[in-house]
Amino acid sequence: ARAHGKLWQWGLAHLKLFAPLDIADLGCGDGRVLAELLRMFPQAKVTGLDSSPEAVQLARKRNHGDITSRRCEIVEGSVAALPFADETLDLVTAFETIYFWPGPLESFREVYRALMPGGLFMIVNKLDGLTAYDKMTLIRLLKEAGFDEFSVDQNEAQHWLCIIARK
Repeated sequence: ARAHGKLWQWGLAHLKLFAPLDIADLGCGDGRVLAELLRMFPQAKVTGLDSSPEAVQLARKRNHGDITSRRCEIVEGSVAALPFADETLDLVTAFETIYFWPGPLESFREVYRALMPGGLFMIVNKLDGLTAYDKMTLIRLLKEAGFDEFSVDQNEAQHWLCIIARK
């Protein structure tokens, strides 16, 4: 868990100059990243989505205060059919979760649909072991989904990858 925490903190540091108002964290797990997004962006509304009912319960418990104040919502669902209207999000994050997504191209198209023009989709992965999604494969899939502007950062020593695609 500690290594995972360092990875998402490294990933989130790439957003320092961005001020999103409507954020979705896909595959939100236990809600730790949601809590950090809420802290980093106090003006934003943050929605967590996970396909696991257990994860949704953990995330709701962890972020109870922000749910009560209506800054945070946590929903059970699939990235293949996101519960967001077209062009409503300005930041979508995915931390070590795309390996589990059904049909990555279709899921990336759903993210593209839900992002407003200029919105960002940030993928942060650890690259050892789960090599099906290397940097070039992810960029190819993102291009097929409609994205055409990317910034890529890799921490070679830790095998970490951060891709930010702009709609």
